[in-house]
Amino acid sequence: MAIEIETLEAVPLNEKSEACQWANDGDELVNPVIESAEFALKETDLVKINPEGVRSAAQHVHERLISESYSPRTWRTHALHLCPPEPYDPLSPQTRATLDWVFFISALNFSFWSEKEGTDERYGVEWREGWGSEKRKVHTGYWSLVAAVDRALEDGIPITDPTFYCSEMLCPDDLIEEVFAPAPQSTETVPLIRERIQVLREVGYILCESFGGSFQGLLEQFQRRHTGEGTALQLVQMVTETFPSFRDETWLDGRRVFIWKRAQILVAETWAAFYPPSPLPSSAHPFFPKGIHQLTMFADYRVPQILHHLRILTYPSSLTHILKMHTPLQNGSREEVSIRAGSIVAVERVREEIERLVEERRKSSLAKGNSEAEKERVSSVIIDFYLWDLAKRIESGNDRIEGTETDEIVPAHRTRSIWY
Repeated sequence: MAIEIETLEAVPLNEKSEACQWANDGDELVNPVIESAEFALKETDLVKINPEGVRSAAQHVHERLISESYSPRTWRTHALHLCPPEPYDPLSPQTRATLDWVFFISALNFSFWSEKEGTDERYGVEWREGWGSEKRKVHTGYWSLVAAVDRALEDGIPITDPTFYCSEMLCPDDLIEEVFAPAPQSTETVPLIRERIQVLREVGYILCESFGGSFQGLLEQFQRRHTGEGTALQLVQMVTETFPSFRDETWLDGRRVFIWKRAQILVAETWAAFYPPSPLPSSAHPFFPKGIHQLTMFADYRVPQILHHLRILTYPSSLTHILKMHTPLQNGSREEVSIRAGSIVAVERVREEIERLVEERRKSSLAKGNSEAEKERVSSVIIDFYLWDLAKRIESGNDRIEGTETDEIVPAHRTRSIWY
């Protein structure tokens, strides 16, 4: 069965990633996304990193992470997220259901920006405010995807089961279209519906053919392969090798550039969904005992926008003009690659600065005879999660940035793509 993702691929999907040649010593692996982003940022010479903005924003983000007690467990507080049972039980049907839910969402987590943003006519999905809530609302953006999936599950459609959505007989195209039916006032339909259906057929077929029809089966094979000691980055590697539609790569000046937004967010969301209630390392993670520190941020639309707002990223006037005019950027164009690469590098710089601040706090705490210190290593994943949540709160008018200098919020860049 050959599945082709047409029109939007950056790299031929029948080619394995060059990064498949990594060594097997997980502790020594370096995420090729970082090196790629550094290269692309320098080569495009458009987006710049502002060191002063990095220092100021890192201080601000660090303080808010502490004051808001923001942690991997925050993932479970989002009302639409499907959460696994606790304590972790690999034999629970809800564990398998949650893993398939996370995989499905990550497989289709792309291209939710709207031509009618800011109006009631943009694509949205009407459902409950969250699981167990009687109130209803219209969810937009990424949350429209989650609401559509949750609504289908509540209606008895096993849409997240790979054995269901890989089958055109059990799950015909028109049923998938019905799952993503827009709210009555929306004049848009879900973007890229044909491509979404193609992605589902591809990943569903592979999961059923090779992993027993579930994402849990892939994780079990991953754990056997690495005797329970596999890293988050090694799982990203396995995902990009296995699923062409997760292989977010492009070419720039004769060199392959790895971005891997959805492959990394799949692993990160799995990490967050199953993050133990007790502080690590006293309670080991069931899938990632070594953590997820090797992962980068997930280069999308909203995080670059907030990074620019925080003066971490600076744009040339020509690029700012393009964004303000809502001019579409071609997938793989120098402008688009520069924005995504700049975002990856910027969050790495913010993480490094926060780590420096944490070390200062630790030394100060020890000097004062206080043994309490931040135990969990700061990761680019948590910074991304926080910045994305912050951007959505600012967009909805429920938050604003105070206490640090900001630039005007310019529109997010517009690229129709399956990659993010």
